Amino acid sequence: MATTAQPGTDRTDPTVGGLGRKPRSLWSDARRRLFSSTVGRIGMAICSFLIAIAIITPLVKPLDTTLNRDTPNKLRQPSWLMSDEELVTAGEVSGDRTRNDAPWTTFERPFGTDQLGRDLFIRVLHGAPISLTVGMAAVLLSVFFGSLLGLAAGFIGGVFDTVSTWVMDIMLAFPSILLAIALTAISNDPRSFSYALGEKISNMPILGAIFDTPLFNAMIAVAIVEIPIFGRIARAAVISLRGQEYVTAAEALGVKKIRILFRHILPNSLTPILVQMTLSIATAITSVAALGFLGLGAQPPRPEWGSMLSTARDYVGTGQWWYALFPGVAIMLTVLGFNLLGDGLRDALDPRLKA
Repeated sequence: MATTAQPGTDRTDPTVGGLGRKPRSLWSDARRRLFSSTVGRIGMAICSFLIAIAIITPLVKPLDTTLNRDTPNKLRQPSWLMSDEELVTAGEVSGDRTRNDAPWTTFERPFGTDQLGRDLFIRVLHGAPISLTVGMAAVLLSVFFGSLLGLAAGFIGGVFDTVSTWVMDIMLAFPSILLAIALTAISNDPRSFSYALGEKISNMPILGAIFDTPLFNAMIAVAIVEIPIFGRIARAAVISLRGQEYVTAAEALGVKKIRILFRHILPNSLTPILVQMTLSIATAITSVAALGFLGLGAQPPRPEWGSMLSTARDYVGTGQWWYALFPGVAIMLTVLGFNLLGDGLRDALDPRLKA
């Protein structure tokens, strides 16, 4: 006699316990843990805030580096209100006009001014799209080429794996900042291919607002330095996965190796790559700022945080503390945000921490 299966008792029933809920996927479960993590939420909040600033600032107040100067007010301390004398000089208070008639223009220089009288608040805000774009672009380049190299080395094996591993080990043996300095110095030679490519990039309408040739070369150098990190992560993931049963089954069915690599192995290797990518954005931003501090990155008057610190070091000892403080805090906040986000992603994507 036929029987009718009760809801929740059939093994093919997609619901769980007959409650009408489908089981969560790996990514939805990871997203839930990320949003429930205090560290992850703080990191996402900081990163979202910085990205919003990077997008909104150039749209609301475009920066003209040739006109944004006020030499009489150079090296002014941070101040929220302009003095009456400055309001008179600026033409905001005269005759029948008073401070109350110009409420928005009285708020001036919350971060102070630099040696040319430029508003540091505006320049720090305009440094966000430059530093974030350069850092993210460098990491994306290193992820692409490093992951391809690591996947190929781990899957092909043999001589190719040995040579690739040696090259990555040699690159990792050098201090990253020294290797980046050497690569940037070579790239800044006008006869190099990178210099010619950087000039073309800097002349493009949109990218020219972000990159100049030295900054582009610094980004390429940082990307090259990061390639071995992602190469070794991808190689280790492939070696641990290529002996799994689903890979063996795919090979037995005659599936092409290139399809096995990109259809079955790569998706299962993304977790460590994504976590390292988030952490490497912070490292890349710091490295680009360090190159700018050494004069090898963005060149004045481009408001890149590292180059601003390089200029500010001549004034810190004479009491102009605000010049270096605010670009430094911007770098610190950016690195902190991406590091916290990376820590949150690492905990969320670790299956051993599944609740």
